[in-house]
Amino acid sequence: MTEPGTPRLQLLTRADCHLCVVAGETVRRVGGEAGLAVTEVDVDGDDELRAEYGDRVPVVLLDGREHSYFTVDVPRLRRDLGLG
Repeated sequence: MTEPGTPRLQLLTRADCHLCVVAGETVRRVGGEAGLAVTEVDVDGDDELRAEYGDRVPVVLLDGREHSYFTVDVPRLRRDLGLG
């Protein structure tokens, strides 16, 4: 269950990360198809997030759970968002 107030679709990133830029474009596109805004969070601004995810960015979180990392699993994300 998602915590109240947790964005449905989040992308954990860091500055100067080429994979994060590519993942951001992909997640915003797919999220937009589902009518969802994507919340981007820089892991380097949060010690807990950096410790948990810092060596795997970009990380896609769906409903607060890790969905994919390094690259966006587009077919799975589309399926899990009910897009087919």
